[in-house]
Amino acid sequence: MDRRKFIAATCISCIGGGLLLTLSEGCGTASKIVSADISGSDMLVPLENFEHARAGKKEFRKYIVAQNDRLRYPICVYRFSETQYEALWMRCTHQGTELQVFGDKMQCPAHGSEFNNHGQVVNGPAASQLRTFPVTISDNLLRISLK
Repeated sequence: MDRRKFIAATCISCIGGGLLLTLSEGCGTASKIVSADISGSDMLVPLENFEHARAGKKEFRKYIVAQNDRLRYPICVYRFSETQYEALWMRCTHQGTELQVFGDKMQCPAHGSEFNNHGQVVNGPAASQLRTFPVTISDNLLRISLK
């Protein structure tokens, strides 16, 4: 195989692999970014934001990212079961950079700190866990206490 054909073949493979990875990330458990209301000191997130249909079957997202203009950083809400949720402030504890969510972990784009879906440090330089917020469920709403 000559050099030109080799480069063309490897470029197609790389692009195809990247596309496949992107599509597989979106299957079934894809995240959703939602605008959430704030009432008093609670952020209100309808539970229906975790639901989506796939092939006519109701499935649930692993997490959503809730935003409100009154907050400097969004809140990532992980769903572990019908009654168990974890709300984490998406602010790196190292230097305050907004985190990015990748499935069951969050990562800081500035220095590479990683946190698990309970907010605990998995990889530094961050040394302290993420701020968590108490979550209660009532009237098909998650109430995330911002106190």
